[in-house]
Amino acid sequence: MTAPHGFSVSRYAPERGTLAKLAARDSVLRRLDWPILLSALALSGIGSLLVWSATRGRTELNQGDPYYFLFRHVLNTGIGLALMIGTIWLGHRTLRGAVPILYGLSIVLILAVLTPLGATINGAHAWIVVGGGFSLQPSEFVKITIILIMAMLLAAKVDAGDQLHPDHRTVAKALALAALPMGIVMLMPDLGSVMVMAVIVLGVLLASGASNRWVLGLIGAGVLGAVLVTALGMLDEYQINRFAAFANPDLDPAGVGYNTNQARIAIGSGGLLGAGLFKGSQTTGQFVPEQQTDFVFTVAGEELGFVGAGLILVLLGVILWRSCRIARETTELYGTIVAAGIIAWFAFQSFENIGMTLGIMPVAGLPLPFVSYGGSSMFAVWVAIGLLQSIRVQRPMTA
Repeated sequence: MTAPHGFSVSRYAPERGTLAKLAARDSVLRRLDWPILLSALALSGIGSLLVWSATRGRTELNQGDPYYFLFRHVLNTGIGLALMIGTIWLGHRTLRGAVPILYGLSIVLILAVLTPLGATINGAHAWIVVGGGFSLQPSEFVKITIILIMAMLLAAKVDAGDQLHPDHRTVAKALALAALPMGIVMLMPDLGSVMVMAVIVLGVLLASGASNRWVLGLIGAGVLGAVLVTALGMLDEYQINRFAAFANPDLDPAGVGYNTNQARIAIGSGGLLGAGLFKGSQTTGQFVPEQQTDFVFTVAGEELGFVGAGLILVLLGVILWRSCRIARETTELYGTIVAAGIIAWFAFQSFENIGMTLGIMPVAGLPLPFVSYGGSSMFAVWVAIGLLQSIRVQRPMTA
């Protein structure tokens, strides 16, 4: 059959077929959770501007190139997106079979930090320098493997229809596997990451339907562990000083309390609409340490004001809200547990990061998801988004 002007209809049929597939109700693009994806992209975009503002005048950090950190933040976001796409393509169910391998690899990486390969950055011996100005923080990926290994164990018999809830023996095994990497990370010591992992474990247990005795026991063990860690002197002096400054903000304001005090000044000076991007006096004056990483929220508060800082909170809230929907709507316990672990991770880490800049939480050296500068953190959170999207994409279609 020939169309007017001599064009063949069959020549254009494949193109229309491809577009039809992409637009189909069961296509991957249609089944993605776009509010999560767009919110995460918006946060990374805002983070790029905030990181740029915080570092463009820091010649001692940016090697004389005002775009140095901006380029790397955008690059990290791009790599993170690629990792998200790869995670969706593989699928959380396929990754389920590779979880033991991923778990073993994460143990090897965090053990490598304790060898001469490890490096100390900002007081924490938690990094591996890979060269070219890049470094790797394995504890960020341990958060993912803890979620996956616990979900694999706790959901195995339930998803197979053999049990309604995980039995005590299975829960004990899952907790033991989570405790191993947490103990190694504590030796670094990276207290902030251990705090996040503990909240992840609690969130996973709650979502799995395990007995409440395990949840209460875990909370009690956490309190006891905190007391023992302090009593045995396992914390470094700078970590003890951070908690002391949190308990008494007026303690040594020019020393251990300096970071928090300067952060509160920066956020408080922003008012409703902020001083304007690149115009914050605290930021341009370089009064807030580590402003491109742990204290990036202070740039938003000072330069974008309550409105800009509030937008970040709204976008984080959208991600958590949609993640809760994914956890609730999936038909398999494995997917529910994975989503719940990610929700606990994002919620606590965001609260801790923003809370420490406001002085309502102790300084713990945790990045703000999607916003703070840092490759390892950016890669890990985008892999987590990929897992959430995979859970949504692979759920059964409703009539």
